Amino acid sequence: MRRLIVDFKKLNKDILDLLVTKYPDGYDDDHIITFKNTLNEIVECVEVRTDNTIYLVKVSKRLVAAMEDHDLEEDEIINEDDENELPIDGINDEEE
Repeated sequence: MRRLIVDFKKLNKDILDLLVTKYPDGYDDDHIITFKNTLNEIVECVEVRTDNTIYLVKVSKRLVAAMEDHDLEEDEIINEDDENELPIDGINDEEE
């Protein structure tokens, strides 16, 4: 299995979807993996997996904001779809 460290700036929609699905209420200290990189700097990440890859996504305040924004965008798309639904059997709720 491949292991990749991904910075917040390089997240694609698929990885962001995985993060929001795995951590719908955000992540906490128990979810954070801490290690030292080759420059001996401390790196903090959260983990998400696909069938063939383990992604370690670097933790930052911007990651939290990106997850929240992504979740809001998904909600907006769902709400827009609801507005475009047709009434059942020709009955319009507004006429009642």
